[in-house]
Formats: sequence, C-alpha cells, structure tokens
Amino acid sequence: MSNTTRLPIFPLPLVLLPGAAQSLHVFEPRYRQLLADCLAGDGHFGIICRTPDVAEREIAPGTAGCTAHVESAQTLPDGRSNIVVTGGDRFSLVEFVDDPAPYHVARVAPLDDVPESMAALEDLAERLRDLFTRVGRSVRAIQDDATPLPELPDSPATLSFAIAQFVDLELADKQRVLAARSPLQRLRLLDEALAPIVESMEQRARVHARAQTNGKGGHA
Repeated sequence: MSNTTRLPIFPLPLVLLPGAAQSLHVFEPRYRQLLADCLAGDGHFGIICRTPDVAEREIAPGTAGCTAHVESAQTLPDGRSNIVVTGGDRFSLVEFVDDPAPYHVARVAPLDDVPESMAALEDLAERLRDLFTRVGRSVRAIQDDATPLPELPDSPATLSFAIAQFVDLELADKQRVLAARSPLQRLRLLDEALAPIVESMEQRARVHARAQTNGKGGHA
C-alpha cells in the first residue's frame, strides 16, 4: 500500500466536492487543534461525509472523501474559528489509524477516474451545460437575482463536480457524485436530477415574469 498517505480527517455531515468552496465553523477543541496543525503545515486535511447513524470511526473503508485546503481562517476571541476551505483531490478511506493527535487520522488512497470515451463525455457534457443554464436562469429569474451564473470548466470530468456543487442534491446523491470514478456516470446522475425539473422551473419563471408585469398575482 505504498500509494497510501496519512491524512487528518474531519468527519462532517456534508460532502465537499473538488473545486467547491465550503465555510466551516470550528469549535470542538480537537478540531481547533487539527486546524492549528494544518495551518502550521501544508494547510490540508480530509473531509468525509458522516451521517448521524454512523460513529465517526465506524465510517466504512472505501468511503470517498475530499481533501480540503484552508483558504482563510478567522480566529474568534474564545478560540473558535470560521474558515473557508476549497475541495482538492478525492481519496478513498483505507482505515483509521492510532495517532497521538486528539483528532482522527486515517490512511487514504487516491481516488482517480477511469479512462472513458471523450466523444460520449463531450456530448453529455454539452447537454448538462444547457440544462444547468436553463435551470439556473429560471431560478435567478424567480428570485429576481441578476447575479451571473457561475462559469463552468471546460473539462467534462470536472464539469460534473462544478455543477453538483450548485445543484440542490440530496446528501446521498452528492456522495455518489463524489465517489463515482466514471465521469460519464457523474454526468448521468446530474442529468437525472436536472432533466425532470427544467420545464417546470422555466414555467415558474414565466409565471413570475407575468406577475411582475401586471403587478398582481398573475394569471396563468
């Protein structure tokens, strides 16, 4: 297992995706220490999604996680911290290990994608871009939000992670996106989430626009 590394682990009820920014409030003494050690070192630790029914050290081997890089940290007077991290590389949990640190440490292995046909990926990626744009514009219109939609990466493999961080997915579905080694599978998971709602979202946006025009509740 020469390709495994030791990594501080912060189990949380969330899924961090590669490239995604995540705000965290660090208050437990053990994770204050984790943060201090990370800031004194390379600034990285691992986040693994933990559901309430699973004890922290009973997270199953093979569970996918994501490295977190500390982008900013604000220490409060009482020792708590507000931090912002960005998702880095994915990893697979091998096992938790004994360590003198008060927080969890685990051996982890890289979680890499399998090679796939670029032609198939490009076709589905183009469809997902269109779906995301249509849903995103509709949501912005309903909320009277003029903020531009986020720019999406060119790579179909990273596109899936970029879209998944902005889509309202169930925690289990987001974990499936993180764990999938097939970019095509990740894109299909997102297609299944967006395709059924795009027309209804566009209809809601049209109704909202009419209501704004006539100044009343709107007439469907």
